[in-house]
Amino acid sequence: MTAPCNIAAALPRLAAESPDRIAMRCPGGRGPDGMARYDVTLTYGELDARSDAIAAGLAAHGVVRGTRTVVMVRPSPAFFLLMFALFKAGAVPVLVDPGIDKRALRQCLDEARPEAFVGIPLAHLARRLLGWARSASVRVTTGARAWLADTTLADVEAAGVGAGPQLADTAPDDVAAILFTSGSTGVPKGVVYRHRHFVAQAAMLGEAFGIAPGGVNLPTFPPFALFDPALGLTSVIPDMDPTRPARADPRRLHDAIARFGVDQLFGSPALMAVLARHGAPLPTVRRVMSAGAPVPAEVVASLRALLPEDAEFWTPYGATECLPVALVEGRELQATRAATEAGAGTCVGRPVPPIEVRIIAITEQAIARWDDARELPAGEVGEITVAGPTATDTYFNRDAQTRLAKISEHTPGGDRVVHRMGDVGYFDAEGRLWFCGRKSHRVATASGTLFTEQVEPVFNTHPKVRRTALVGVGAIAARTPVLCVELAEGVARGEWSGIERDLRRIGAAHPHTAGIDRFLRHPGFPVDIRHNAKIGRETLAAWAQKRLPS
Repeated sequence: MTAPCNIAAALPRLAAESPDRIAMRCPGGRGPDGMARYDVTLTYGELDARSDAIAAGLAAHGVVRGTRTVVMVRPSPAFFLLMFALFKAGAVPVLVDPGIDKRALRQCLDEARPEAFVGIPLAHLARRLLGWARSASVRVTTGARAWLADTTLADVEAAGVGAGPQLADTAPDDVAAILFTSGSTGVPKGVVYRHRHFVAQAAMLGEAFGIAPGGVNLPTFPPFALFDPALGLTSVIPDMDPTRPARADPRRLHDAIARFGVDQLFGSPALMAVLARHGAPLPTVRRVMSAGAPVPAEVVASLRALLPEDAEFWTPYGATECLPVALVEGRELQATRAATEAGAGTCVGRPVPPIEVRIIAITEQAIARWDDARELPAGEVGEITVAGPTATDTYFNRDAQTRLAKISEHTPGGDRVVHRMGDVGYFDAEGRLWFCGRKSHRVATASGTLFTEQVEPVFNTHPKVRRTALVGVGAIAARTPVLCVELAEGVARGEWSGIERDLRRIGAAHPHTAGIDRFLRHPGFPVDIRHNAKIGRETLAAWAQKRLPS
């Protein structure tokens, strides 16, 4: 009998093979040294049996196949038990970043039209006070008492004990989850994931990174820990606030890595920068993956120096709508650093098989059919498009955005959806993909179009500059380019005039940056809430507009 197409389908098999293998370690209390005790664990056998019980208990409350269920639970055993229970039930978890603007969060929940809401007590209080998810008729709390909810998750689990396996016979095209984008580069949108998308992601990640069962992973972005059981890994959930990776305490991360022999690590560029600045070696780590935004070359170099010589540092390129798309290893990223600093863009490597990446002419219009798109040759900057088993095909309840982001293509193997990434880039002569920035962040000037990732690295070479951000002000058709500058830590304000003169000289040395003559010092860039790495250029553009003479 063929197993259902479901990311949770591997769990019963792994539980049968190795029931006592640790699937997950989570921080509990703290020891005298202030470090987490990690005294909360789940074996594969426990994760399988308890998620079965929760799935059965939820079914008694009407949470069954197809039930859209908001999940607002912190990274904890409850989160992972609940997510696998929902997958097993064929229900549809709805995940929204809790740190986004509260109005946007309410909008996301209204759009998702959830039928159930499972959350921590604070989430239920916010639900009641702010009117979240009014459509949810089933309300479950992770708290000890059913305060502002119908029941507790503990009672749900207790009611389902002994019910036996609960894996629904889900089909590849059945909706598996709705994952909202962070909204860092636009309005948050609910990405519809089908079961085939999750299954393909797990297979592609395992193959691309050579992940074998038995490894120990430190996933600092909790949703990625959901892949670990499907790959036979042990997840060590870090002692940190996952919504603020830039503020993680590196001592606590190192404690977990050393204590449990962590051999692979996933985190945002901001998290990598924290470890690089800390400067302590990571002798057990053999594989590092960083995604969410381009990783600065100096961070790659610094962190690689802390890893064993044979360790790999991968930076997957992708998005909520499609991941992974392309991969580049740290050594190649370092080898292309000079080109990046000269304005070539950021090398994101080669497409992950069987993903197909193609570059098309930039347009703001919807493209209904692939035959209407104009594919560009190597070396020419255009929109990045992606087709393959992990490319999602729709946004939930957002038909206009779906039309703008998706293209229908007829192939000999049948019709498929091509996703427009919203990014611009190009292929070089060696078949490597270069990222040049978000399409919406390009600055069209009277003398040509500027792309953020071809401009900012040029100026980021200044030793007293932490980072820069290109924005455009004025008329859309012929904007004035402005470079916002965030100074490195410890640089005094009084040094700004000299730094500005240096930046003008740096820009004049490169033809494509020579026309930038507006520089503004900013005290600290706004960044996205998910990875703390993507710069909020829309906010910076409004800020710059107010500070320049009209």
